[in-house]
Amino acid sequence: MVKKIIINILRVLGGILAIVIIYVILALALPYIEVSKKATTDVANIPVYIYTNGVHTDIVLPVKSTQIDWNTKIPYANTKDATADYQYIGIGWGDKGFYLDTPTWAELKFSTAFKAAFWLGESALHCTYYTEMKEDDDCKKMFLTSKQYQDLIKFIDTKFDKDVDGKNILVPTNAVYGENDAFYEASGRYSFFCTCNTWTNNALKVAGQKAAFWTPTDSGIFQHYK
Repeated sequence: MVKKIIINILRVLGGILAIVIIYVILALALPYIEVSKKATTDVANIPVYIYTNGVHTDIVLPVKSTQIDWNTKIPYANTKDATADYQYIGIGWGDKGFYLDTPTWAELKFSTAFKAAFWLGESALHCTYYTEMKEDDDCKKMFLTSKQYQDLIKFIDTKFDKDVDGKNILVPTNAVYGENDAFYEASGRYSFFCTCNTWTNNALKVAGQKAAFWTPTDSGIFQHYK
């Protein structure tokens, strides 16, 4: 009986180890498969950025354009600064527990990581306003056509949870990162297969831009924008 239990435990551990190995192989290999930028004859003149803090990526958009004024959906007033002179807004999707309960990696709890990895936590959208954007190794610029930007807007907007009036739902928290950001309730579940960077990568695909076939990391995206 004891021998049988031990064998079953070893099988389970072996299965977990196999999943981890397969995941690591896929996470290393699949990002190298590039999804090419879609060809278009339309004028591409709407500036959009991808930005990373070294781990997490955001899509950064002009606050105002002919397609949308993001201030009407993500008000400046919901930030501590509450001013109205920002030019860009960065939007990133991720696990709510990571966003709100883990301001630094040193404060990461096992329970938070476990919930995030296995679809057990809720998600949130982190929205950050900027006065300007500058291209460097952590920030890459591209230009979208009107149609591409409209597709991107729809992709992002449908990720927000809405109240009965159709408005984005602000997360009431002081766990913001600065004076110019806020969190909103989001749909979807974070996991080690669908990370914040997977979401950004999918946003690039929707917008017809270069992207990785699949990636859980920021480097998987940025290697296609060197």
